[in-house]
Amino acid sequence: MRALGKMLALIPAKEGSTRLPRKNILPLAGKTMLERTITTANRCSVFDRIFVSTESDDVARIAGAAGFPPPFMRPPELSRDPAGVVEVCLHALEEFERLGETYDTLVILLPTSPFRKTEDVMSSIHAYSESGVDFLMSVVREVHSPLSSLVLDDGQLKPLHPEWLDQTGARSLGKRLPCLVRANGAVTIVNVSSFKRERTYYAYPLWAYEMPIERSLDIDTSLEFEFAQFLAQMHPDWLDG
Repeated sequence: MRALGKMLALIPAKEGSTRLPRKNILPLAGKTMLERTITTANRCSVFDRIFVSTESDDVARIAGAAGFPPPFMRPPELSRDPAGVVEVCLHALEEFERLGETYDTLVILLPTSPFRKTEDVMSSIHAYSESGVDFLMSVVREVHSPLSSLVLDDGQLKPLHPEWLDQTGARSLGKRLPCLVRANGAVTIVNVSSFKRERTYYAYPLWAYEMPIERSLDIDTSLEFEFAQFLAQMHPDWLDG
């Protein structure tokens, strides 16, 4: 495996959220989702620094109580749309450079993936190292193929992909269909130099680390959080401590 140099684990955790307020610090089975992500990152024992990027004093206090007080805060404008995770990460890398710290590999861990396990992070890092590419995302297979999606247009339905309509069901078992996946937000790994050049983590070649559906819940709405609470109650062993 190639050496990955100095590694930074970055946990983006703004306080505000349009669809689910304060989602990053909501408690799930006795711990906030932020605390769970910090615990998972810390158990990996491979990071030179674990950093929680936030504009919120409340979030910073939680991070500090977990042993990782942020050395700086992000500007408020990076916690509002249209700013996204890419801008947050670029800001963090620039601020660390001003402090005299540089990193070779960046691992992004969203707090809203509470069922991600330490083994997922470590296996992602291993896959990234072996692949030789500069970008990796964790993914989960699509349950319902978007190839058979319909577009609703003024009351009428039209196929999004006419060439695949009726090709994704039982009658197509003998056909070679694309293996469709989606990013689940659990782990993203980038080479820092390439990331700063591309200014996106959707850069190619883009490697995949596939995760099972039970560890791939990405919480962004109250319904998804209620489902997470149900899963945590029914399957407490699914949570990483």
